[in-house]
Amino acid sequence: MKEIVTIQVGDFANFVGSHFWNFQDELLGLAGDPSADSVFKNQDLNMDVLYRSGETQQGILTYTPRLVSINLRGSLGSMSSRGTLYTEIAHTKPDVVTWTGKVSTQASEPYKKNLFLRRLYEEEENLNMVNEIHDSNNGSQSAYQDKDIIECLENGVQCWTDYSKVHYHPRSLYELNGVWANVEEFDNYGIGRDSLAAQGEEISDRLRFFVEECDHIQGFQFVVDDSGGFSAVAAEFLENIVDEYTNIPVLLYAVQGSGSRPNLQSKKHTILGDLHDAVSFSRLSSYCKLIVPVGLPSLSESKASRFLHIVDEKHYHSSAVYAAALHSISLPFRMVPNGPTADACSVSGAVDVHEVVQMLSGQGRQNMVSVLDVAMPAPALTGGQNELSLLENMQPLTPQIAEDVEDMQAIEHMTVHGALASGHRASVGEVKDTVDAAFRCANTRPMFCHLSVALCPLPIPLPFPLIFGNHVGQHGELMGGQITNSSPKGSLDIHSIPMAARLRSSSVVLPFLESKLRNLNRFGIARGAAGAEILRSWGFGREELVEMEEMLSKMVVALRPPHLSSDSD
Repeated sequence: MKEIVTIQVGDFANFVGSHFWNFQDELLGLAGDPSADSVFKNQDLNMDVLYRSGETQQGILTYTPRLVSINLRGSLGSMSSRGTLYTEIAHTKPDVVTWTGKVSTQASEPYKKNLFLRRLYEEEENLNMVNEIHDSNNGSQSAYQDKDIIECLENGVQCWTDYSKVHYHPRSLYELNGVWANVEEFDNYGIGRDSLAAQGEEISDRLRFFVEECDHIQGFQFVVDDSGGFSAVAAEFLENIVDEYTNIPVLLYAVQGSGSRPNLQSKKHTILGDLHDAVSFSRLSSYCKLIVPVGLPSLSESKASRFLHIVDEKHYHSSAVYAAALHSISLPFRMVPNGPTADACSVSGAVDVHEVVQMLSGQGRQNMVSVLDVAMPAPALTGGQNELSLLENMQPLTPQIAEDVEDMQAIEHMTVHGALASGHRASVGEVKDTVDAAFRCANTRPMFCHLSVALCPLPIPLPFPLIFGNHVGQHGELMGGQITNSSPKGSLDIHSIPMAARLRSSSVVLPFLESKLRNLNRFGIARGAAGAEILRSWGFGREELVEMEEMLSKMVVALRPPHLSSDSD
């Protein structure tokens, strides 16, 4: 088995992670549910790749994510940093032996469990009562409670733990000392640069705990909130990881929530944001094998939301879409490998993190920046004449990319799972044939595309947000005709959906890279640059900035068409 260790750094990264682990928990539950759809029973997915088995001091067996999550102190809401499975250890104040000045104490009212978390707690308590008998009236009562829970989440999510239904290991959740959620601003690279200094070894110890119990680790799945100070925290952590685990690849998702930056802001704040993005990207990309920028300025107005109702201001909404895409991309990493004649099986195209990283970044141009595309839900393979094909429905979740660019050297890794065809679940062979035919008919095609297929669709757990449009059916089928009811749908109406997601190594990412290079030069390096003082306050000297500029310039030149590559920046 080849294990993956997941790392989540920052608030929005943990919003994404909370949905991601809810999907995994739902798959585990459905696999053991006698009344569940049979497609969830034979998934051919090895969940041990993402999870670890353990045992509490009371001898209770546990199965928890192989995860290290980092966030601000006070960001866990009603959840303890030690999780809920293991015996709580009383928190002791650290001894301060060198400080003789004043000490300020931040205290707040205990965060109350919402209706969803109270329901979870009650259900777990009931599971311990082996003689409990459920009468037939519980069904209608439960449905009523479900509606209340969904309404509660739609209007009241403040923390990622508010909708998490997963148990975590005591070493998984780490709150940074000295930086409090909702008390101090943590919105740029400079603020976070020194936050890890005194705590880096403790966090590294937590990571070491999960890595050392792996038989054969295939890579790190690293998700970082790229919108503020957590970029710097992640960069320092990544530097430690690269030093200690030289040969283990890092697949890095740099995520930003929609609307994380207001449109109406001062020139100074605009420069601050542009510099943060340029410096953050430069630093993060220097410590990983493959980086995937994720997060549109307005997901609700993007083509990716064609069948969705997203409220950009709700991170609970946008993070669900990004988590679904990450789930799809991660499926091949835990597929049980099958032989070449495996079309009758439930999976095909198993690869590991190293193979995907090499495929996308280790070929030809050595481009380490990939675009993430998604079709959510994916259309039926046998759509109507006026409907878009599977490939045409794939829309980017990566910002600032070019459209309709023909790149003869593009390389793609695509995952399609739970696909439908003429009212039934499409077989692995049907999906392969449809994708092959679509490429043959396409105006532009990549130099190479690796396709992974799974029969298992994306399950929609109870705490999933109300983001589906009314043209989405119970199993994710796209319905035609005019529908009068405009209320968005959630888990009570949608049980599962077919998905398609793709990582693309392509020159379409050039505008994204060029903007980072341009802003770094214009606001940070050029004579009289308006942001030079900001970068100095962040601790960057001119030599470091020039190194960043050179690295970004190499990325740009490598992707530019030959007739433009000689142009100066």
